[in-house]
Amino acid sequence: MVISALGIDLAKSVFQLHGVDERGRVVLTRQLSRGQLLEYIAKLPKCLIGMEACSGAHFWARKFKTFGHDVRIIAPQFVKPYVKSNKNDRIDAEAICEALTRPSMRFVSAKSIDQHDIQCIHRVRERLISARTALMNEIRGLLAEYGVVLPVGKSALLNRLSDLLEKAVSRSDMTTLSFTLFSEMHAELRELDQRIGQLDDRIQALYDNHPVAQRIGQIPGVGPLTATAIVAATANPGDFKNGRQFSAWLGLVPRQNSTGGKNRLLGISKRGNVYIRKLLVHGARSAFIRMERHPDWKQTQWLKQLEVRRGVNRSVVALANKNARRIWAVMAYEEEFKQQCA
Repeated sequence: MVISALGIDLAKSVFQLHGVDERGRVVLTRQLSRGQLLEYIAKLPKCLIGMEACSGAHFWARKFKTFGHDVRIIAPQFVKPYVKSNKNDRIDAEAICEALTRPSMRFVSAKSIDQHDIQCIHRVRERLISARTALMNEIRGLLAEYGVVLPVGKSALLNRLSDLLEKAVSRSDMTTLSFTLFSEMHAELRELDQRIGQLDDRIQALYDNHPVAQRIGQIPGVGPLTATAIVAATANPGDFKNGRQFSAWLGLVPRQNSTGGKNRLLGISKRGNVYIRKLLVHGARSAFIRMERHPDWKQTQWLKQLEVRRGVNRSVVALANKNARRIWAVMAYEEEFKQQCA
């Protein structure tokens, strides 16, 4: 049995395999448990293995590569067109194998364990920020029922809430029950803020020790947070032909609805990594606000002209798109960012 391409439908406990030879004839259809998979793949002759990009895909890709196999990860939306009839594990594995052999198929690069470490920090930080925002909104809503309206902003809320609790003790403005509740929420908010600060310190330390992230961070509108997130998400800049493909991967290029030779461009596609796209847009907005302080900044004139024609928000997204292309160039050519050439 000579297997040329092998599609694996990943799951938690049961894995479906579908293999074909060089002529595309089916030579393997098998179901394995989680404990059997590595041992079975290790005994196979070197071949092309394909999997959908899902939970655990990068782990299995790293393991299979140690056995000498050529491993490819495919985005699920590119596998779906090859699913025939009804859906089950066997048909999914067959569709993965079919998509794997297409010459025009695009693949996802397997991430290293170091990239996953950075990505984990970002995901935990994002979760804690969401929890902090929800808690702040809850505190504001509950205090409004007591006739207390706090100013906008985290620092203002923490300071005013501290003063409010101190005055409540002396003036008895709150009942014992409400005072205890808001004191606990205040302590919880400070704890969340402290944990987020610790993760920020870790991200800064990673940035300071990563030369690629430092080169990316020199781009206006890109800081340690965005730079480390991009390093974690991009295994190989060579996977993209140019900066536009990288920007399209992040969903920062216009969608198309063209036909009959007539090009019709819509809003940005918003495909790909939502988190990085959000960071790039926020960073671009920050750079856009600061441009008035730097009249010698070369792209200030371009942004001002764009703002007059298209408005602030479109100008910000345009700058985010431009920064994405710059990031790819910095990574692909392994050069320092030069502002005068921007």
